[in-house]
Amino acid sequence: MLCTFTMRPACPHCKNTSSDRSNLPGVVRHGEFYRRSDSRIVRRFKCLLCKKTFSFATLGSCYRQKKRKHNILVKRLLCQGMSQRAIAKTLRLSRVTVVRKFVFLALSARSQLQEMNQNFLKSKIIEFDDMETSEHTKCKPISITLAVESGTRRILGFEVSKMPAKGKIAAFSRQKYGFRPDERKCARHRLFETIEPLIEKNAKIKSDENPHYINCVRQHFPDSIHEMHKGRRGCIVGQAELKKIHFDPLFSLNHTCAMLRANVNRLIRKTWCTTKKMERLEAHLALYAIHHNMNLKN
Repeated sequence: MLCTFTMRPACPHCKNTSSDRSNLPGVVRHGEFYRRSDSRIVRRFKCLLCKKTFSFATLGSCYRQKKRKHNILVKRLLCQGMSQRAIAKTLRLSRVTVVRKFVFLALSARSQLQEMNQNFLKSKIIEFDDMETSEHTKCKPISITLAVESGTRRILGFEVSKMPAKGKIAAFSRQKYGFRPDERKCARHRLFETIEPLIEKNAKIKSDENPHYINCVRQHFPDSIHEMHKGRRGCIVGQAELKKIHFDPLFSLNHTCAMLRANVNRLIRKTWCTTKKMERLEAHLALYAIHHNMNLKN
């Protein structure tokens, strides 16, 4: 299959955009080559000004990737509960290759999520809350502040932040890892600043009865209606996302959190796959958010 385009591209080396009709030397065709990674024939060009050659592959984001045909598969499997090691075994790739593809796919995931949400109408009812996970060990917990649209379960945004350990392991955590700051308040402010253009001014905002939520909502959404609902017990021990009640007023949020637990391997409770770096968790969540929003109608 030949990659054909009507217009000749500009030279990536000297930025020459002149055509054959201008006085300056332009860009001419210079043969083609077979790309084995995706079985395509790519056209080559030569710049008559700097005498350098290039192709359409030089201008692509997957430049110099030898296994680009696995990019879509890696992205899909990362959003379906598989670990990076399992993906490497399934696709017969190196674990280093899977990690590199994961980082490559996540580079523009946050911006793609924002552009995707801007194509929808502004939300009238949203739900938000914090869900917890850990960083390498339960002594180093992490909070994920998540906001979804009520009814459609569309993910509007998220933020990842550090938080101190609670309960019986709090003293042991401070003794072994030192003081751990609580960054959840700053994360909520960042999240509300991000999703503010996506929400109507007089929207209805739902959350649980966490007393720290009131001031944040009033500061960013002063004209909105803030509904606070009492938290309920989970239907399964250790799975607090799905509630043991007949009607859940925060069903869209809790159902989305349960899907995150099921489809993002590093969020599954009692698993060997844990998050080692917070930025990788943010990248994984961004990839899943795009996958989640694209498959809501299915």
